[in-house]
Amino acid sequence: MRTSVLSAQLVSEDSAVWQLRDMQARDLDAVMMIEQAAYPFPWTRGNFSDSLNSGYECKVLHDAFGKMAGYFLLMSVVDEYHILNITVRPDLQGQGVGRLLFKEIKSLALGNGCSSLLLEVRPSNGQALAVYKKMGFDQIGLRKNYYPAGEQAREDALVMRLVL
Repeated sequence: MRTSVLSAQLVSEDSAVWQLRDMQARDLDAVMMIEQAAYPFPWTRGNFSDSLNSGYECKVLHDAFGKMAGYFLLMSVVDEYHILNITVRPDLQGQGVGRLLFKEIKSLALGNGCSSLLLEVRPSNGQALAVYKKMGFDQIGLRKNYYPAGEQAREDALVMRLVL
């Protein structure tokens, strides 16, 4: 089902020019820098390597100066995409970069015949929850003790779906 474009030029609402391309192993140092800056419990380098090796849809977004701004990883499951990870560099959050990434995710999903997008989010991640709800995602389930939460604690995950 994977339909991929090696590189595409995108223009955001504010006319900024961005470059979206397939994630490569050589991108993982920059990806890890963003991941570790963005999350208290980041993915490991192995998580990203495994996703690349599994053939998942993995994209990186660069600004006009070639600096990585964000990325996403999608797993195709029957007729939907499961958003495994979508991250915007912390200094760019709240500036429309996430909307640009979601626009591309939706475009890829529709182009590949998907009828919905699925993701998990921490209940404590109010910023992400607000973004997902604004984009039309609805909560459809709960995964108990899904995320690490420090001190050997766990946090549930809200399962959300967007019907396309």
